[in-house]
Amino acid sequence: MKENMKLNQTSSRLYKIDFLGKRRIAVWASIILSVAALVSLFVQGLNFAIDFTGGTVVEVAYPVPADLNQIRKDLEEAGFKSSMVQHFGTTREVLIRLAPQEGLKGEELKNRIMGIMNKDPAKPAELHRIEFVGPQVGEDLVEDAGLALLLATLSILIYVAFRFEYRFALGAILATLHDVIMILGFFSVLQLEFDLSVLAAVLTIMGYSLNDTIVVFDRIRENLRKLRRGEVIEVMNISINETLGRTLMTSFLTLLTVIAMAIWGGPIIHHFALALIVGIVVGTYSSIYVASALVLKLGVSRADLLVPEKEGAVDNRP
Repeated sequence: MKENMKLNQTSSRLYKIDFLGKRRIAVWASIILSVAALVSLFVQGLNFAIDFTGGTVVEVAYPVPADLNQIRKDLEEAGFKSSMVQHFGTTREVLIRLAPQEGLKGEELKNRIMGIMNKDPAKPAELHRIEFVGPQVGEDLVEDAGLALLLATLSILIYVAFRFEYRFALGAILATLHDVIMILGFFSVLQLEFDLSVLAAVLTIMGYSLNDTIVVFDRIRENLRKLRRGEVIEVMNISINETLGRTLMTSFLTLLTVIAMAIWGGPIIHHFALALIVGIVVGTYSSIYVASALVLKLGVSRADLLVPEKEGAVDNRP
């Protein structure tokens, strides 16, 4: 009787949003978006940057601080599309990464690049090094990136299964894969450049989303043990509502920082920040809807999380 009264009081105070009551809509929306993302990945693929495709790396030094925007503009006008230009060490040293150029190799490519760099005679550039990266290096990076994602996924599965229960592990891993597919699909649909910084953002979001999911799962496990009389779906809704403030506040503050990076961080980290923005939004959504809905669909029950009583334990309850 007391437990029923406690559950009713808790429900009226915290059970404000029926998240899992709308789980079918959320799950179908996720399925449709995931299928669209996968279709785009298979049809268009990712627009790999020169980190993965190979190309030319050039390091030059100027007598005065270099204007990176002007260098990018000059390279663009000369036909070098999607070039990456950034400071290297000091503001006078510049690192340039160029995509493979058909018909331009060796000394001819070097002379053309230095001609662009020395466009302004008052600011002559000094060549420090030039390296030609073959496509094999890019293929190795693609394989290593896939291996990193696979190992991260397996580690998450093992950790959650050990800490909670296998249904929670499956829910967490599927929700995390959902987030990864959404980010990759976003970059595939818009054909944005996918480089190593975006891969780092994907791995970061896997950890970020898992952390949010673990917080929700912890509260669900705690309430399933504490609130013995309620239905599992009701206890889950209470748990999500209890953690909602923390989840939204964390996501909001993180999002503010990442948006600032995307706006003022410059082109070098723009795609990194953009991937984080998509990942934070999708990760927050999946922690609330996808992960818990999957655990409920897999048939988790209160008995799965109860701590077994030790043999010979004396029940001292009156």
